[in-house]
Amino acid sequence: MAISILVVDDEPSQRSALAGFLRKKGYVTVEAESAAAALTVARQQVVDLVLTDLRMPGMDGARLLQELKSLNPLLDVIIMTAFGTMSEAVGAMKEGALDFITKPIDLEQLEVAIARAVERKQLISENQRLQQLVEERSSFSGILTRSESMQRALSVAARAAASRTTVLILGESGTGKELVAKAIHLASARAAKPFVAINLAALPETLAESELFGHEKGAFTGADRMRPGRFEAADGGTLFIDEVGDMPPAIQAKLLRVLQEREVERLGSSRPVQVDVRIIAATNRSLAEMVKDKTFREDLYYRLNVVRVELPPLRERKEDIPLLADHFMRRFAVENGRAMQGCTREAMDALLKHPFPGNVRELQHLIEQAVVLSRDEWIGLEDLGLAGAQAPSSESASTGTFTERVEAFEKRLIQQAMAEGHGVQSQAARLLGISERHLRYKLTKYGMK
Repeated sequence: MAISILVVDDEPSQRSALAGFLRKKGYVTVEAESAAAALTVARQQVVDLVLTDLRMPGMDGARLLQELKSLNPLLDVIIMTAFGTMSEAVGAMKEGALDFITKPIDLEQLEVAIARAVERKQLISENQRLQQLVEERSSFSGILTRSESMQRALSVAARAAASRTTVLILGESGTGKELVAKAIHLASARAAKPFVAINLAALPETLAESELFGHEKGAFTGADRMRPGRFEAADGGTLFIDEVGDMPPAIQAKLLRVLQEREVERLGSSRPVQVDVRIIAATNRSLAEMVKDKTFREDLYYRLNVVRVELPPLRERKEDIPLLADHFMRRFAVENGRAMQGCTREAMDALLKHPFPGNVRELQHLIEQAVVLSRDEWIGLEDLGLAGAQAPSSESASTGTFTERVEAFEKRLIQQAMAEGHGVQSQAARLLGISERHLRYKLTKYGMK
């Protein structure tokens, strides 16, 4: 497959000469007369390498480098610079440029620089699976990342694991909060004891109270026998309370008492039961703001917020997308009896440019769908079904049943609201003008949760 090179230079003759030379060498070239035009090209099509002048009117090459890396952190950029701006070129290298060459351009030097970039891309691809196997043997084996921000979060989680301290995990929906909670449990002295999870957002208040604390026979209509709650089930181990920000005030008071006294009372009973449970709570909401709004108890907030682990959204750690996509592809290939090789350049480029309002969970869903739909061993752009991955034709806008077209429109609205709300469901629901519970139903229905 031919390598695509974007040549960016405000001097038409220089740009045309370089592009012509590269085409003769077998490369596919695209020309851009400015940084703004280059960004438009990079957003709309697959580019393997960017060759850009440093000094240009308007946005210069250094700023273009930053914007390109934000769009696709795996995109290689080579800077062209006059001798007098060498210090700026060195600065660009520190910002992530792969190489720089001085003007007037030595074509042999240019060929070597481009060959180095191509070789680097091939080595990254060849070593990806080996690196993943090594990383999977770490203590947090289920969490694959090369992102510095994610590694910092996991470092905090790993240090907290050895204690019995309460941990609060913050992050948007789909960032892997339960996965991190399980990793903390497995790295702790409680690993041999139960890990019990409960999602409060999915339960009405009366049921949530019974699920957490248990109930006696006859405590309420339908309570035909005594039933221990999740606290008792997790005795000696870890209780993971997901979406703790959705906890009703009455249950907040009871949870605070459990944290203070280390005992629970089942509904319908006045006899306390001693429990030894480590609490890990998680939420995609701002508990600090909820405390200010008087919707979350301040004393409970400080009890939960002893060690805080903040998970970055996938759009802020794009370097993890190829690693995670390959992991999910191999997993679902085995589950579906498929022999898969990977993603095409176009498919990976689309994944790297997608904002992923549903984070890792959305990526997982996309790859599972693509493995099932792919006609060969490579996941193509058409297999992903990403909104905006391909420009729709006038004919495609009118295809499908009425229900299918309405559902596609709903999905696009939800994706946009989740992106604008930074993955926070309550904010997205407000933007859409629907209840948070209705939004959760839609996310589940469309496989976006």
